[in-house]
Amino acid sequence: MIELYHNGMSTCSQKVRLALTEKNQEFKSHIFNLRAGEHKNEAYLKLNPKGVVPTLVHDTIVICESTVINEYIDDNWPAPPLRTQDAFQRARMRIWTKQLDEGVHAMGGVLSFALVFRHELFNLKGKEETEKMISNLSNPEQKHFMTENVIKGLNSSFLPGDITRYKKLIVDMDRELAETKWLAGNDYSLADVGLTPYILRLYHLQMAWMWSDFPRIGDWFERVQERSNYQNAVANWYNEDAISLMAEKGGEAEPHLKNMSA
Repeated sequence: MIELYHNGMSTCSQKVRLALTEKNQEFKSHIFNLRAGEHKNEAYLKLNPKGVVPTLVHDTIVICESTVINEYIDDNWPAPPLRTQDAFQRARMRIWTKQLDEGVHAMGGVLSFALVFRHELFNLKGKEETEKMISNLSNPEQKHFMTENVIKGLNSSFLPGDITRYKKLIVDMDRELAETKWLAGNDYSLADVGLTPYILRLYHLQMAWMWSDFPRIGDWFERVQERSNYQNAVANWYNEDAISLMAEKGGEAEPHLKNMSA
């Protein structure tokens, strides 16, 4: 039996659902409202001490961290394979999944909080209560992140570096796709699974302008969305209210972000 603790719009949750669905594996869903803090309950923290999503439970085995979960999924259900047997292509795949964990995921968090999640928190808790919550955070790194991206929003000191990092990601993807059909060779792999949610987040934030000069990115993204696993693992879990808010706030931020990108 497979159980998945996740969130419909979470990038890391999308990664894992894409892998499970590609393998035709059904799972029992435990969905959390992250802004309401449902993932911080005592029972879940026993499964995942970091209190983040997703967490995969396979029979009695508990696996955390989305990149690790996806490799476990590919090892445990080998068909269809999401990692080639070719050593070089497998290394290329790992370069992509490694950089997600070493920067891209955090940068996606910056954009999401600075543009959108701050408004969700303000609507849920009120601005004064949100600011009080942030001021009481004991972890200095978390407190700094939340202060910059929730309280300061588009004035966050994180945003310029964030845009620069995303621009590099687009350039790197374009260079790779000039040589192969998919990101780590001619077969769809964990590299494509991993990158899909982060390009999708830009798309939902009305930031497709970032690849307007890179048509290979648009072509790759269209092919990703045409796959059956995308419909079942991503589109079927859309939160339309969240998508509408991302479109609204992303559109409002577009002139500011384009100026930052110039």
